[in-house]
Amino acid sequence: MKAMRSSTRQRPAAGFTLIEMLAVLAIVATLVMAAVPLQELVVRRAQEHTLRKALRDLRGALDEHRRAVETGLLARGANGSPWPASLQVLADGVPLADAAGRAGDDVPRLYLLRRLPRDPLASPDLAAAETWALRSSTSPPDNPQPGTDVFDVSSRSAGTALDGTRFRDW
Repeated sequence: MKAMRSSTRQRPAAGFTLIEMLAVLAIVATLVMAAVPLQELVVRRAQEHTLRKALRDLRGALDEHRRAVETGLLARGANGSPWPASLQVLADGVPLADAAGRAGDDVPRLYLLRRLPRDPLASPDLAAAETWALRSSTSPPDNPQPGTDVFDVSSRSAGTALDGTRFRDW
């Protein structure tokens, strides 16, 4: 009778080989490299959306201020302008006009903004009011300059949007 030999077959080792691990790492790295530009695009679109909304809110509040002056609810500015003297007064509140059309200190205020939005493309170190480029009502549209009132606002950013337009032209 033959002698029985014990089975000396070795089992394959459990786990992954170095080649398999490198292949997985290469696939993960490729996916990460593809996701980073997409994340940057998402962040850029969010900033542009926030800028558009802030400009719409500010311009709407400026127009509401003008309408309130024209209807006699608010007094005209020192120079007779229907536009506010600064952006901050839109959030701080504008005193309502009395029967003579003058603003008093102890009268109720009209609040046109809950808070002053900031330009999302500006430095976070700046106050919200300092992030905007201002245009006075006496300033020409092709050369906007600040003045005694605020007729319009724009971004101070020199960058361009995803559609190729300049932020300061919005």
